[in-house]
Amino acid sequence: MASNYWSDTRAPRYSLIFAFPLLVAYEWLARVLAGEEGVRNGADVLLKSLFVLLGGRHGLTIFAAVLLGTGLVLIVLDWRKSGAPRGIYFAGMLGESVVYALLFGAVTSTLTGLLLRGAGALSIAGEPGLALPNQIMVSLGAGIYEELLFRVVLVSALAKLGTAGFHWRPWAAGMFATLGGAAIFSAFHYIGPLGDRLELGSFVFRMVAGMLLSGLFLLRGFGVTAWTHALYDVFLAVAGI
Repeated sequence: MASNYWSDTRAPRYSLIFAFPLLVAYEWLARVLAGEEGVRNGADVLLKSLFVLLGGRHGLTIFAAVLLGTGLVLIVLDWRKSGAPRGIYFAGMLGESVVYALLFGAVTSTLTGLLLRGAGALSIAGEPGLALPNQIMVSLGAGIYEELLFRVVLVSALAKLGTAGFHWRPWAAGMFATLGGAAIFSAFHYIGPLGDRLELGSFVFRMVAGMLLSGLFLLRGFGVTAWTHALYDVFLAVAGI
């Protein structure tokens, strides 16, 4: 049982089902809180805006159909191939995510300090100026939509560009995708009206965080990575009260 846990839980029938409650909670909170400040996660806005641009008034419907339809197909195919998921594995994935989220800030801060030659402990505060419910909503959205955009889509696309476009070896393409994706992920946090002021320390911190999340995605799959990211942001929001 234990020997199969690490490989099985990366598969769609575990990873995507495990991530689904994050999506539901985020979308529900975003709808409930829409009348207060109208804030949503930036990656969510970007992805949906692209579909609205291409699909017009049907863009959001198309987005939902693509997102949920693709996930459902992957789950069904994996379920038929490998059998029903085991409930105890989901408990293990949640435990993993909590542990990773608790350790994430300290590890990222330490690595950032080493890169900046002993700049000391660094961290990123929660969303400034937002009420706690809104911060929690944005945090859940970060777990789902930022991981979908920056890990599933961007890192995969950059790796494909490296192998198919530049004809690099897989390891070189992987390094390019990880570093490039992390840099874009970090830069994304300084764009828009709620973007932070650009500073070297916070940029490097977020770039290191992006590389760690990419590594976690490759090792543990989308579900655990999404929950780790979301819980880390939620813990920051609660700690900042």
